[in-house]
Amino acid sequence: MKYVVVIPTYNEAHNLPPLVEAIRRLPQDFHLLIVDDNSPDGSGEIAEELAKNHPQRVTVLHRPSKLGLGSAYRLGFAQALRHGADVIAQMDADFSHPPQKLSELVEALQSCDVAMGSRYVPGGGVDRHWPLWRKGLSAFGNWYARTILGIPIRDVTGGFRVWRREVLQAMPFQQGNSQGYIFQVEMAYLAYRLGFVVREIPFYFADRHQGRSKMSLSIQLEAAYKVWLLRFAYASLRPMRKSSLG
Repeated sequence: MKYVVVIPTYNEAHNLPPLVEAIRRLPQDFHLLIVDDNSPDGSGEIAEELAKNHPQRVTVLHRPSKLGLGSAYRLGFAQALRHGADVIAQMDADFSHPPQKLSELVEALQSCDVAMGSRYVPGGGVDRHWPLWRKGLSAFGNWYARTILGIPIRDVTGGFRVWRREVLQAMPFQQGNSQGYIFQVEMAYLAYRLGFVVREIPFYFADRHQGRSKMSLSIQLEAAYKVWLLRFAYASLRPMRKSSLG
């Protein structure tokens, strides 16, 4: 099995070295595909140094500017598929997604097509230091999206996921234009509409180790109105097959 984890970066210079080391210690032989958006703090250069030190484990894609989370993942997913990845993971670079949980998500693929780290199933949670408004906004955003789209996934906005190759091959993810966190909603909705089996694995979402959050008002507004666009854009989509499990 060939495992690839796609990690978009923008100003993650302090987080990248310990993250790479943490993933290298996992039992699965993950290859890290870092997609850097010309980070002002030198994240791209640090990523290149890591790739030089670990040429069999780290690859870096450089983009000219901050082009958005969605397009970073589309680029990373497409490259991982071209290079024969059997399992493609996605995660943030800031340790809000615990690296050690990747192994559990991979193991969950024995009984599902997509394993999603979830803050909103029993056993999951968010950082206890988050203010009430932030907890409320996150919970409301998930309720809002899954209610409008009519999907049972509890953490539809989360970005800590592991995909079977066959799932991404079947999904028209390259056709989308979602850039912010609505990209995560779009991908979850596509998987559900196509009939793939999704499992949510609880995890604790810790606040980032270093750096500043990428969340902004424009990203939140994009998510609010594009949920409706997704509902109509994929209204005619029907399951291609119930599962890639056989």
